Amino acid sequence: MNKILIKSPAKLNLYLKIISKLSNNYHELDTRFQLIDIYDDLSFLSTKSRNISVKCSDSSIKEKDNIVYKTAILMQELNNGGGIDIDIKKVIPSGAGLGGGSSDAASTIIMLNRLWEMNLSSEQMLDIGRRVGADVPFFLNGKNAHAFGVGDTIKEVDSDISNYIVIDPLIFNSTKAMFAEYSINNSYDSNSNIYQQNSFWNIFLDANKQVKNFYKENIKKYEICLSGSGSAMFIKYNCDTEKEKILKIIPTNWRFFEAKPLQYSPLLEFV
Repeated sequence: MNKILIKSPAKLNLYLKIISKLSNNYHELDTRFQLIDIYDDLSFLSTKSRNISVKCSDSSIKEKDNIVYKTAILMQELNNGGGIDIDIKKVIPSGAGLGGGSSDAASTIIMLNRLWEMNLSSEQMLDIGRRVGADVPFFLNGKNAHAFGVGDTIKEVDSDISNYIVIDPLIFNSTKAMFAEYSINNSYDSNSNIYQQNSFWNIFLDANKQVKNFYKENIKKYEICLSGSGSAMFIKYNCDTEKEKILKIIPTNWRFFEAKPLQYSPLLEFV
């Protein structure tokens, strides 16, 4: 048996624009992905059986509903064998637009390719990633990117150099539900400069009164950004004085993370 421990990084969308709705009901996007040093910790233990076991520290994520479990099943079908025990220590908030599930799925593809000696090429792994989720190819590629299409057409870019306070208002946002809402109310993507950073801002603020109040009270002093379809927000800072001022405006019933940009994903050492 062979056990490997890895860290799956989160991402921020420095901006996210919904361009149009496609004929397949997906949406055409224009976004900038930035890797950050908030991680889920995953362990992979290969077994002699064909059993797939996925345990997660977040009890709200049930095994067979976990994207990691679904990815492992897909990889096993391709490999026609192999068993694995996967343990996930969740740190990246779920339903927050930080890509935790997609990152964990990418880690699973990379690790099972290695542990099961599948010898898949990078392009083959990317094809599997596209079947699992739109953001998975970005995490498989492991480099900061400008993304197009449904988010799976990526062009490598330099890392941002800012530090971030990532604000988690403890709201679970379903990406699927947010896109469905946007399709109904796409007039929400106004030309107002306030909402140009992310096309989901209007929908998100209208649905969450406390967040809307927080935004209105602080947007003139700070550039508050939304990641993905929410609910996580972030504010850039460049020195400790700025950081301390930002920390003081965060409601006490919310969580926050101090995060730094990553030049590339730690997963690349396993590819």
